[in-house]
Amino acid sequence: MSASPAGLVDLLNLVDLTDLLVKEKALVFRGFGITAESYDEVTTALLPRRLAYIHGNSPRTKVGQNVYTSTEYPPEFTISMHNEMSYAHTWPSRLLFFCEQAPTSGGATPVVDGQLWLESMDPEIRDAFAGGVRYIQNLHDGYGLGKSWQATFETEDPAEVEAFLDKAGADWKWKGDGTLWISQLRPATTRHPVTDTEVWFNQADQFHIAGLGDDAREMAELLSEDEMPQSVTFADGSPIPAEYITHIQETGLRLAVDVDWQAGSLLLIDNVLVGHGRRPFTGPRRVLVAMSG
Repeated sequence: MSASPAGLVDLLNLVDLTDLLVKEKALVFRGFGITAESYDEVTTALLPRRLAYIHGNSPRTKVGQNVYTSTEYPPEFTISMHNEMSYAHTWPSRLLFFCEQAPTSGGATPVVDGQLWLESMDPEIRDAFAGGVRYIQNLHDGYGLGKSWQATFETEDPAEVEAFLDKAGADWKWKGDGTLWISQLRPATTRHPVTDTEVWFNQADQFHIAGLGDDAREMAELLSEDEMPQSVTFADGSPIPAEYITHIQETGLRLAVDVDWQAGSLLLIDNVLVGHGRRPFTGPRRVLVAMSG
């Protein structure tokens, strides 16, 4: 069996990948000579049901058949631990990251065990989230702060968006300037469909002003909370204390294990059992990601 993209595909045919991934939670593949050209073939083998990033809230560029750049935040920022699209009514079960170009320094993808994250949380904070969280989004009509509704849902058709949100059980309305306002009540934890393990599973810290950078905090001084591109409260609409957000982020990052990147390497994660993030980096870095149900 050769150390090549075809060799990796042959290897995957010999193992029960679902059982292996549930057991290990995250898998790293190195030394198979994966390139941007062969990534699609390998992705098809690893992700049999590749998904579009519909209702995704982070800035990305679509570069292939449901293949995207990893989150395009400036390199000096840490991206806190999270499970992809845990704020939505459905989410991908697997994520496959591919390093096309490794950075000069830093830029690791940290991963954290979601059960450990939950169990390591301050009991007071864990109990406070028992009722779930409410996510608020204001998606502009092409000009404004944050992502537009067209980019978020990958369509220009408002009726498609409305049907999607109705199916998701979200509250929504169109504002006079074309902005789409969305409110969703979601649980703070979930259970893995195979192991029944309960894990921390929400993105309250990434919707909360205290979990964002200085630019977002300056924006909050100019806009009301209901006008922000995104915000979050407890289920009953009461505010989430900033210190809770800090504790959530610091706990996740402290428990995380860094996966350092080499060009051509892959990282496959179970998106329920494992949260992920990004360390700051220098130099050019290109990591692609695909998702599956």
